[in-house]
Amino acid sequence: MKFEELVSLAMEKVNPRQLSGSTEAGAVAAAIETASGNVYLGVNIDAPCSVGFCAEHAAIGAMVTAGENRIVKMAAVKKGGIIIPPCGRCREFICQVHPDNGDCEVLLSGGRVVRIDDLLPSRWDRPAEN
Repeated sequence: MKFEELVSLAMEKVNPRQLSGSTEAGAVAAAIETASGNVYLGVNIDAPCSVGFCAEHAAIGAMVTAGENRIVKMAAVKKGGIIIPPCGRCREFICQVHPDNGDCEVLLSGGRVVRIDDLLPSRWDRPAEN
């Protein structure tokens, strides 16, 4: 699947809204493509007590629920179609659900594509390179 398609699918889910007086959701959406070609979507939930989660986490939850864990491509967007990279917590989480997810391609602004391992150098779970 092309990144443009992943962005389009994610943009369909961007829908910022109040869930309660202090909790918001849907400002960011993510689309992840698995090794089998399936696509999973998720949106963020922002809560003031630090128990919210990112759109990438929601998409990964849907993927794992469906029995998959190998991600080959991902894109995250916010209102206006602005492409955003996964945060550090998401980068770590992506790597933890499958040993090869460091090779997952990530779309960055300007159409640049990098691997998760490029965004997360010197991973704690790999031996140091000399």
